[in-house]
Amino acid sequence: MLKRFSFGKMVGCASVGIVFCRKIIGLGLQVFDTISRRFSLMFVFILGFAIPAMAQETALRMLNTGDDSRGWEAVGRLDLDGRGFCTGALIAEDLVLTAAHCIYDKATGEKFNPGRIEFLAGWRNGRASAYRQVRRVVIPESYTFAAAATPDRVRDDIALLELYQPIRNTTVVPFDTANRPRGGDPIAVVSYAHDRSEAPSLQEMCNVITRQQGVLVMSCEADFGSSGAPVFSLVSGRPQIVSVVSAVAEVDGDEVSLGTDLEQITTLIAELKSGGGYDQPSAPRASRITVGKSGSPLTGRGSIGAKFIRPGN
Repeated sequence: MLKRFSFGKMVGCASVGIVFCRKIIGLGLQVFDTISRRFSLMFVFILGFAIPAMAQETALRMLNTGDDSRGWEAVGRLDLDGRGFCTGALIAEDLVLTAAHCIYDKATGEKFNPGRIEFLAGWRNGRASAYRQVRRVVIPESYTFAAAATPDRVRDDIALLELYQPIRNTTVVPFDTANRPRGGDPIAVVSYAHDRSEAPSLQEMCNVITRQQGVLVMSCEADFGSSGAPVFSLVSGRPQIVSVVSAVAEVDGDEVSLGTDLEQITTLIAELKSGGGYDQPSAPRASRITVGKSGSPLTGRGSIGAKFIRPGN
């Protein structure tokens, strides 16, 4: 059976990311961003494709207790200089995976100072399993924050954040990454969002609708703050990250999420090992390790006060 998909309105997910409004004009889309620049966007997907059999989806479930969140502690909130937050996930003791657009200040278009980005592993109701400041950030050379939204931009919307100190905590176990899923594969997402910023939420079952031009089109729920949220494959029996949430879009009036391609992770890790990326030259005083205690070493209080910033403000 074939179903015709027409992509309509699409918005960036991060609370500090670019926000787009798009309307279909023929096969192209017209784009307006928060600073009123106008682009001609050819975000062209094949308009007819077979819809694979899909597993029954589940609703978001808040992970409010230790039992609820067991096994998901390596997903955390990325607090961005007190101006907003994204979601990130630990893939090595000292590496966090997130979306590239999360590391940019939407007001200036400049990258955040890495030392003002903090990863709160397993953040839940005022406490984190570990608090770490970011030392260095690397993104694909092909990614341009100010570029018009295209499949290439969504595909390359990933970043690796190197932490000042590794997280060596028996409850915070980094996730493996895996090959990209196929259409119809069951996936899961753990994320924070503007209206559920104090604890992560799990959608245990959603689906890959299709993969086109390196972009995963998924049925998973996403909202502002969900950018960078890990997308997990459950095929192997244990969660493995296969994508991160980059944006949301509409298909035939139904909201879908768009996921990135992780093929560049090996290149990004090699770049970090060779001294690439941008960083802070010296370790800040507040970089002490604080594990399993309330409060943030970056700010000295339980939350950095990062609030959802309404798009356009």
